[in-house]
Amino acid sequence: MIYKPHDYQKYAADYILSHPATCLMLDMGLGKTVITLTALWHLCLDRFDVSRVLIVAPKRVAEDTWPRELKKWEHLSGLTYSLVLGSKEKREQALEKKAFLYITNRENLCWLVENHKWDFDMVVLDELSSFKSNQAQRFKAMKKVRPLVRRIVGLTGTPAPNSLMDLWAEMYLMDMGQRLGRFITGYRNRYFVPDKRNREIIYSYKPREGAEDAIYRQISDICISMKAADHIKMPERIDNVVEVVMSSKEQKIYDAFKKDMVISIKDTDLDAVNAAALSGKLLQMANGAVYTEDKSVMPIHSKKLDALEDLVEAANGKPLLVAYRYKHDLARLQERFKEARVIDKPTDIADWNAGKITIGLIHPAAASHGLNLQEGGCTIVWFGLTWSLELYQQLNARLWRQGQRETVVIHHIVTKGTIDEDVLKALEKKDAGQSALINAVRAQIGGRA
Repeated sequence: MIYKPHDYQKYAADYILSHPATCLMLDMGLGKTVITLTALWHLCLDRFDVSRVLIVAPKRVAEDTWPRELKKWEHLSGLTYSLVLGSKEKREQALEKKAFLYITNRENLCWLVENHKWDFDMVVLDELSSFKSNQAQRFKAMKKVRPLVRRIVGLTGTPAPNSLMDLWAEMYLMDMGQRLGRFITGYRNRYFVPDKRNREIIYSYKPREGAEDAIYRQISDICISMKAADHIKMPERIDNVVEVVMSSKEQKIYDAFKKDMVISIKDTDLDAVNAAALSGKLLQMANGAVYTEDKSVMPIHSKKLDALEDLVEAANGKPLLVAYRYKHDLARLQERFKEARVIDKPTDIADWNAGKITIGLIHPAAASHGLNLQEGGCTIVWFGLTWSLELYQQLNARLWRQGQRETVVIHHIVTKGTIDEDVLKALEKKDAGQSALINAVRAQIGGRA
C-alpha cells in the first residue's frame, strides 16, 4: 500500500529524525507505528545513522502490529526485521539474524539486557507509560543500558496515567535525568508536597503550586503531543452514565461492610484486611457479587445485569462491546446472556469486525494495545469500571478511533451510593490532569496549537 502521510505524520517523523531523544504523546489512532517506522527507514537506509534498532512493545503489538505495518507499506521496503519472541532458543536465533529492527515484548527486556551483548544503537519504547515505575525490573534493565543508546523514541497515548509523578521514570529513560533530575526523590521534593498521610507515613503527593507548568517547560523540547481530534476527523463520542440503585437491604449490606470491613451474610464471613482489599471488594459488590475467603462467589445484587439487559434490548441487535472486571462478572454475564462471546483470540477479533458477535465481552487488560475493533460496532458498555486511566482510555479507543464511521456511545453502568461513583470521578480527574500535560507540549503544525 502506498503511504500518503498527513501533515502531522510528516511533522512527527521529522521530529524523530531531528531529535536524538523523542517522546511522542500520540493520541490513539494517529498511526504512531507507521510514523516511527518511516523515521527508522530514513535513519537506517537513507542517512545510515543507525544499524540495529530494538523495539520493545506489549506482546500482542510486538508479534502482530509492528510486523503487519512493516508488510503493509511500500515505502518501508528494505527495512528488515527479526521477532525476538517465543522460547529462549528462538529468541537467541532471532538475535543472530541480520536485520535492522529487532522486535521484542517488554517481558523479555530483562532477559535480553542480562544475557545478550548490547549492540543496539537505537531503542523504541512502544507504550512508554509501562515504564512509569522506577521500581519495576523493566525500568531498571533499560536504565542500565540507556547510556549505550544514541537514539531513543518513547511512544504513548497516556504519558501520566495516574499522576505527574509517573513522568519521572519515563523522562529519565529519554534523557537520563537531564530535565527532571537523576533521582526520583529530588524530583518529588522539587515539585511535590505530601498529600495523604498518616503521621510519618506518606501515601501520596500532590504538585506544588506552579509545579505543573514548570514540569511541562522542562520536558517540552523533547516531547510533542497530538490529539486525534486536532488532525483527523474523529467520529462523535457520547459518554453516558446509567445509574442503578440497590435495594435498601442490599445497600445496608454494602454500607455495613464499608464501615466495619467485616460482615456475615448467610453464615459466610466476609472481611477486608486493609484499605486496598476493601476497595477491591467494594468494587466487586458494586458489580453485583464478591469473592469470599474460600474463593466462592457471594451474590449481592443483579441490578447491573438488569441494566445491561435493557441496553441490549434498546440496541435491537446492534453490537455491544461489554467491559468486565472480575471473573465472577464474566460468569454472571455469560449465564444471563447466552449469545455473549469473549473477545481474546484473533478469530474472535475477526468475527467481531465481521459483525458476527452481538455481545462481545472483553477485559480492559486484554484490549489495551494493538486492537482495532471499530469495524464491528460503535457502543461500549462499562459493566465494571477500572481505576486505571490508561486501560480505560485504551479500551475506549478500540472503537473511538480513525476509521470509525458512526457515533461512538460509551455507557458506564454505575451503582449509586457505591465506590463506582468515586472511580468515575477519579478517571475524570486524571483525564483532566493528563489533558493539561498533553496541551502543554502539543505540537504546533501549520500554526495550530
